[in-house]
Amino acid sequence: MSLAPPSTVVLDSRFARELPEMAVPWRGEAAPEPRLLALDEELAAELGLDPDWLRSPDGLALLLGLEVPDGAQPVAQAYSGHQFGGYSPRLGDGRALLLGELVDADGSVRDLHLKGSGRTPFSRGGDGLAAVGPMLRELVVSRGLHALGIPTTRALAVVATGRAVRRETPLPGAVLARVAASHLRVGSFQYARATGDLDLLRRLADHAIDRHHPAASAADNPCLALLDAVVAVQASLVARWMLVGFVHGVMNTDNTTISGETIDYGPCAFLDAFDPATVYSSIDSGGRYAYGNQPAVAEWNLARLAEALLPLLHEDQEQAVALATRSLETFRPRYEAAYASGAGAKLGLPDDLDDEVLVPLVADLMDLLTRARPDHTLFFRALAPAARGDGAPVHELVADAAALDGWLARWLDLEPDAAAMDRVNPLYIPRNHLVEEALAAATDGDLSPLERLLEAVDAPYDERPGLERYAAAAPEDFGAYRTFCGT
Repeated sequence: MSLAPPSTVVLDSRFARELPEMAVPWRGEAAPEPRLLALDEELAAELGLDPDWLRSPDGLALLLGLEVPDGAQPVAQAYSGHQFGGYSPRLGDGRALLLGELVDADGSVRDLHLKGSGRTPFSRGGDGLAAVGPMLRELVVSRGLHALGIPTTRALAVVATGRAVRRETPLPGAVLARVAASHLRVGSFQYARATGDLDLLRRLADHAIDRHHPAASAADNPCLALLDAVVAVQASLVARWMLVGFVHGVMNTDNTTISGETIDYGPCAFLDAFDPATVYSSIDSGGRYAYGNQPAVAEWNLARLAEALLPLLHEDQEQAVALATRSLETFRPRYEAAYASGAGAKLGLPDDLDDEVLVPLVADLMDLLTRARPDHTLFFRALAPAARGDGAPVHELVADAAALDGWLARWLDLEPDAAAMDRVNPLYIPRNHLVEEALAAATDGDLSPLERLLEAVDAPYDERPGLERYAAAAPEDFGAYRTFCGT
C-alpha cells in the first residue's frame, strides 16, 4: 500500500463530535528535547503513515500531540470507574489524549491516542506525565500479546521528551502513542449513566454499536444485543489471557473495553511459576486482581456495564434487570467454553474431543500445576517433546513424577498432535526478568536489550538459534517480582 505523506494524514474527531459531553479539547505539553525511542514500522504501514516522516520533527510533533492535521480536535476523554472495587465518578484521561481516529489499510477505524502527554482537567493532582520505563513496558507487553494473537491496543511509538519525571527518583520522561479499535470502556457507560442524561447514554450506546458491534443494530433490543456482544468478547479475551499466563494487574472497570481489546499495561506481567494466587502489582495488597481471579473480576465488571445500560434495556426496571441478568449469566459458560477449547489446542487434542473427556483432563492438569508450580510457559512447551516420546523436559519441571506420569498416560492415550502444539504454545514471551533488564537499560540510554527482546517476542512460536536465554526461566536470584503503575 502507499504511505501517506504528512499533508494527507487525516484524523477524524468523531468521538468528540458525537459525544461532546465526554470530550474536553486539549493539547499535549511541549517536550524540551524529543527523541524517538521506538517505532512499530509495521503498524505505521497498516495505518498508512510514513515511518520516515514519523521520525521527522513534524512527525514527532504529532506523536507528542503538539501538532495535528487541520480539522483534528485532540480531546481528553471523560469516564468513571470502579478502581479496586471503589467507585470514582470522575476519572477520565488524566495523562492521555485522543488525537483522533484513523482509517487503516483494511478500512477499519482506529484511535490514535497518547499516554504521558501532560496534565489535563482530569489529572486530579497528578503531573500527567510518564517515564520511559512504563511506556516501554506497554510497548513490549502489548507487542507480545499481539504476536500471540490476543486482541490488544498496540504501541505505535515511544518518544522521549527530554523532561525529568519525578517519582521515587527523577526519571527520564516519555510519551506513548498507541492505537486501539477505540477507547470506549465500561467506565464510559458508567460516566454517561451517572450524568442522568438518558440521551447521552443512548448516543454512547449507538456510537459503540456502530463502532464495534454493528450486528446489534438489527436486533429487536439493540442495547441488550450490545451487552451480549461485550460479554462475549470479554469472555473470549480473558480466557486467552489465562491460557498464556498473562496477569493484567489492574482490571478496573475503566480498563475493561467495549471492543474486547486488552488495554492499559500498568502493573502487568506473565506468570513464571504457575500459581492462581499470583499477584505482581505493588498496589494490589488484597489480591483482587490475582491471575486466578481474572475471570470473576471480568464478570463483575460486566455487571457494572449492565447496571449502566439498564434504562436502555427496558422501561420497566424489573424487566430490565431480568434481561441484564440473563445476559450476564452467559459469561461463565462462554468463558469456560473458550478456555476449554484453548486448553485442548495447547494439549494438541482434536476440536471435536468430547467435553466429558477434555474438561476433567484439563481440571486435573490445573490441580497438578498448582501443586507443582512449574514455569507456566516452559511446561506447555515441554509437552510437545513428551508427545513425541521424550518425557525428560517435562519431568524436569515437575518433581512429583508419579502424579505427572499418571496424567501424561491419560493425555497420551488421546494421541496429541505435537506439531500443532508447537504452533500454539509460545517459546518466547515478555519474561519478567527480561522486561526489567530491557527497561533498566533503556532508562540508562541503551536500547539494544529492548530491541533484542522485541525480536524474540515478535515470533513467539519459532525456535531460533541465539535466542536461548529468551526461552529460559527466570534465574533463581530474580526473587519476588513486583510491578508498578508508573504514575
